[in-house]
Amino acid sequence: MMNYQQTLDFLYSKLPMFTRIGASAFKKDLTNTIALCEAIDNPQTKFKTIHVAGTNGKGSTSHMLASVLQAQGYKTGLYTSPHLKDFRERIRINGKMMSKTEVCSFVQQQKQLIEQIEPSFFEVTVAMAFDHFARHEVDVAVIEVGLGGRLDSTNIITPEISVITNISIDHTNMLGNTLTEIAGEKAGIIKKNIPAVIGETQSESRLVFINKAKEMNASIVFADQQLNAKDINIKNGKLSLSVYQNNNLKYNKLQSDLTGIYQPKNILTVLEALEVLNQKTQLKISIESIFKGLKQVKKRTGLQGRWQTLGKNPLVICDTGHNEAGIAEVVKNISLTPHKNLHMVFGMVKDKDISKVLSILPKKATYYFCKPDLERGLAVNELQQQAISFGLQGNTFNSVAEAKAEALSKAMKEDLVFIGGSTFVVAESI
Repeated sequence: MMNYQQTLDFLYSKLPMFTRIGASAFKKDLTNTIALCEAIDNPQTKFKTIHVAGTNGKGSTSHMLASVLQAQGYKTGLYTSPHLKDFRERIRINGKMMSKTEVCSFVQQQKQLIEQIEPSFFEVTVAMAFDHFARHEVDVAVIEVGLGGRLDSTNIITPEISVITNISIDHTNMLGNTLTEIAGEKAGIIKKNIPAVIGETQSESRLVFINKAKEMNASIVFADQQLNAKDINIKNGKLSLSVYQNNNLKYNKLQSDLTGIYQPKNILTVLEALEVLNQKTQLKISIESIFKGLKQVKKRTGLQGRWQTLGKNPLVICDTGHNEAGIAEVVKNISLTPHKNLHMVFGMVKDKDISKVLSILPKKATYYFCKPDLERGLAVNELQQQAISFGLQGNTFNSVAEAKAEALSKAMKEDLVFIGGSTFVVAESI
């Protein structure tokens, strides 16, 4: 039998993997996933699910929902991607990663099937997650979409509700070039008679979602039209906010350990999703569990990389935001964080809208350009050349680790070192 490392090598080397090679690993239909799951007795039908899509915020939203469900006492599965450090971060139950032994035995048992179907890495991982959740008899699993929605491997589930956080430009080579086209792909998770919750109302996508919901006879609600957040403040590693519905205080001084200034949007999406679960499904969640679950998301679910503090004096913070909208939020967070000089350890992958991202980065900063260690990584000299044209100054480094080490040696106590530009840069720095 293959050991854990050999099993991972088999998965990585044998199967086309989007994180490594990009668009060519993206399968355009659900055939493989359906075939894999049918061969293992359709595990995805054996537990309740919540489906979460969106360009930005779907990871944080999925983890928050899982944390609240756990606080309520539900045995909760959580499937997310990509992972930062360990493949098993993708598949958790009540915050605990799938064991190495179970990863090995799933692949061992399905090896012939995998060789016969030739699925992508993501397709196998989705089947593995569903199988794991079914075996452990979870009450409910939060399933984060990998890419898009309509053709994503996760889209073979019939969830209790479908949640879409927002739409912005990302993965244009696979999902379309306009927000309307991208919204069409995300809207593909809206199912017949299954309530849909949309996080943000955006002019380009609003009607796409409304029309899709109509076609599917699904109820639809926009979280930001139902709820609004006030008195937002961040101190001592906690975000605090109060949430109102039509000027009535609904949640007083809600706290979260996810302190990015973009998190209030995600929190409203989560609260509205929980409201709909309470009204329209058998899942019931108390106010007390909402407070408890949001307060300790990281502890309950193991979430990393979201405006995460890696060190103090100098303050070192990383964030996985990697497209224009995500980086805009990062820049806002940086401006709200007291610091003297700013040091930016920055790298990207090739299939992003690089110039859009570079155009909004702070010019008053020293940059440490690096390339994440994968085939899709953007060559560091190319990144530097493009950055110079936007007035961003800095040196290039051979690795994320070198860039980070240099930034730390240059930074004074009251400076801020930011690490990001790509999920994979963050993964190498944590």
